[in-house]
Amino acid sequence: MLTFLNSLSAWIWNPLFFVLTGIGLFLTFRLKGVQFKYLIFSLKQAFSSHDEKGEGDISHFQALMTALAATIGIGNIAGVATAITIGGIGSIFWLWVTALIGMALKYGEAALALKYRVRDKKNEMAGGPMYYIERGLGWKWLAVLFSLFGILASLFIGNVIQSNSIAAAVNGTFQTNPWFVGLGLSLLTGIVLIKGIKSIGNVTAYLVPFMALLYITGCLIVIGFNFASVPDVIWSIFRTAFTGQAAVGGFTGSTLMLAMQMGVTRGVFSNESGLGSAPIAAAAAKSDLPGHQALISMSGAFLSTVVCSFTALAIGTSGVLGQTGPDGELLNGTLMTIAAFDSVIPFGSVIVVIGSFLFGYSTILGWAYYGEKCCEYIFGAKGIFLYRFFFSVIVLFGVAIPLNIAWVLADIANACMALPNLVALFMLSGVVVAEKNAYFATLRLHEAKAV
Repeated sequence: MLTFLNSLSAWIWNPLFFVLTGIGLFLTFRLKGVQFKYLIFSLKQAFSSHDEKGEGDISHFQALMTALAATIGIGNIAGVATAITIGGIGSIFWLWVTALIGMALKYGEAALALKYRVRDKKNEMAGGPMYYIERGLGWKWLAVLFSLFGILASLFIGNVIQSNSIAAAVNGTFQTNPWFVGLGLSLLTGIVLIKGIKSIGNVTAYLVPFMALLYITGCLIVIGFNFASVPDVIWSIFRTAFTGQAAVGGFTGSTLMLAMQMGVTRGVFSNESGLGSAPIAAAAAKSDLPGHQALISMSGAFLSTVVCSFTALAIGTSGVLGQTGPDGELLNGTLMTIAAFDSVIPFGSVIVVIGSFLFGYSTILGWAYYGEKCCEYIFGAKGIFLYRFFFSVIVLFGVAIPLNIAWVLADIANACMALPNLVALFMLSGVVVAEKNAYFATLRLHEAKAV
């Protein structure tokens, strides 16, 4: 089963890498390098207050935090470690490439999400790829297909992997019963989901900044203690990205294609650029200018990749790649990150466990909203309660699913979700450019009046 799934994932992702990269470069060209020219401006817009007069359900900051809650998750801790274990440290280079190109994709997704969003029967904003595929392209069948893949992805990416990794991290440190962890997560998830996007937005607006600061501080301590190794690690990232990496300890080595595949898949997993998930949250933001919210959403890919980079440097400088755990198995996933923290920080594992819990739980909330909106698109409002209940139950049973199978299923679900979205981004690129030009024209007009 695992061999078949790995082969299927590679068969899908090898060509998808070139599709994702090609459309990302195409949008970068059409948007005149928006991610390079306006990155600093987008970060300022994301973290500054605005007069929220536009239509929407939550503030632009809450929309960004909801999207970051889904993106900054176990993928930034366990996902990066998994990429390094399988593809070598050079996979991080391809993760960076994916992020740089992905910011243009993120810009396009959010612009289209606000352009084609609608009010649903609950008088809430509803938007995302399913709506801009249907309303922009007129391809209802592809919109339904995206939504089906979105529901499946929410169960694997945003649910099983998160609850499984959280339970593994807690059990590895405190020797608790994973079923108790799963039950607690399931109840917490159900309580927040009952109140919908406003409740999710309020929780993530406080949770995401706190968890990111806590985890990054831990990474900086590990990196600072091993600072002399930082130049060698950075050089290894660039060198082995194109040559592959030789065997180290229990690490069996990797090839160029394996480093590329793992960097891209984990890059998409961590920042979700081109996947089509983040624009579902962006569509709920209070804004009448799609080009403005698109800039804010674009910054999310950068922020998520920063967290990934800190994890990679902490692992790389601590020298845990190729080491085995007490059970004799090669360190991988969250356990590798825990080993990196424990090598420097007393009770460093506690920081990783807390980070894993907060990262994973926030991702569960963000992806629950994505899956709910996909479910609502296909089945209407009547399907929302059943989806919330089923999603919360899966959180419980996710702790028992083998993690290696869960990861490869998540990679396949990612790919299936990305394909319809990438088609829409390419076909509607002219609309994205028009919205960008309209926003900056409005911005220049306001600046002229201020003078």
